[in-house]
Amino acid sequence: MSLKKWLAFGSGVGIQIAGPKGTESLLISAARVRPTRAQALGEGKFVIPDFAHRPASEWGAEYAAFTKKFGLRGTPAAVLLPRHDVIVRVLPLPGVSDKDLQSAVRFQLDGLHPYNEDDVYFSWSRVGRTGVLVAVARREPVDRYAALFAEAGVKVAAFTCSAAAIHSALRLWGEAPASEVLAWEDSPGGIEIYGESAAKPVFSANFDGEPDKAASLAKAEMRVDPALEAKPLAELLNAASPLPFAAALLSACPRLSLPLNVLPEDRRQSSPALRWAVPAALGVLVLLLAVAFVLLPSWNRRRYLEELDSQIAQVNPQAARSNQLDKQIDAIRRRTQFLDDFRRQSKSDIDLLAELTKVLPPPTWLNLTEISPRQVLIGGETDQAEPLLKVLNGSALLEASEFQGPPGRTATGWVFRIRANRKDARP
Repeated sequence: MSLKKWLAFGSGVGIQIAGPKGTESLLISAARVRPTRAQALGEGKFVIPDFAHRPASEWGAEYAAFTKKFGLRGTPAAVLLPRHDVIVRVLPLPGVSDKDLQSAVRFQLDGLHPYNEDDVYFSWSRVGRTGVLVAVARREPVDRYAALFAEAGVKVAAFTCSAAAIHSALRLWGEAPASEVLAWEDSPGGIEIYGESAAKPVFSANFDGEPDKAASLAKAEMRVDPALEAKPLAELLNAASPLPFAAALLSACPRLSLPLNVLPEDRRQSSPALRWAVPAALGVLVLLLAVAFVLLPSWNRRRYLEELDSQIAQVNPQAARSNQLDKQIDAIRRRTQFLDDFRRQSKSDIDLLAELTKVLPPPTWLNLTEISPRQVLIGGETDQAEPLLKVLNGSALLEASEFQGPPGRTATGWVFRIRANRKDARP
């Protein structure tokens, strides 16, 4: 029996924001977690309809009355954001170490959503051996929901997504589910599908239509056996209201769940019980270790050496791949550096073109512009060629300009060709 199972202890409140956009309701569930089972309290779900258009004090009082019945008043809740307000993606990042993981996620973040970087909150967590689950939410709805809950007096520990809550609920006692999981829930926004497979460590999507059709589309995306049975999510989690129940489990045992939380840290509430939970857990761990050292007999040396040889044989293939993985990581880093340098150089070149347009007096026009990291070569026609060197040398971006041959006289003006050094040139 794993130690994690004995740490599954607590009570919490889960809130799901669900319904059509603009008229969302709160689906609320309370749960009690023990090392052997989790139990939904009361009837399993309490509903506050259209909460955004009601006085916060009114529905806040209803929420307080519901939580008070189970001794959970003031317990920070875990909130599931609506599907239309959060984007959930799984990034495959094989071979990336923990210390480089945050940089790798940030590098790909812009490709996961259509918003400006400053307009979103995001959070990520490892899933499986090579996957990273990323949640991205716009700041406006997150700030709006946070303000509504604060006005109603509802303490919130986390804003997360259904995929993270379900994934955590299935592993709350330390035992991973079957290698392939497929479940569905009939929600106001359509058929919500959750799945796990070798190709998709986490799959979460909404579909229109019937559950059977949605499950068929999900199986194709997950690349699993078409005969795999899609179970109702309520049956998989053993709860009448599975999504708010999964959020309640996350609220009850936050340290045993995925740390996927898009709520800013300065707005998160924590339970006072957590202040002593970690010291108590460490105390229990120390006690168990002491008992183990006293009661366990000494190991036989021969069996110990056999076990050691077996583990060395298991590690050898990984050691053989280490050089290859290092080369792949170095190549990715070089490509990243190249893209960063290219982006900076492109902006510098655009600024230089804008500067040329600004300083060259009309009716000067160009029919040749060659820009390199160190120099720029321009050619064209003007009514007066002689002042051009002074104009270019007076620019904030150019210096040491000189004619590449004497200007030529034409019927309409002077033809010139000038080379100048860039002041922002980089090696």
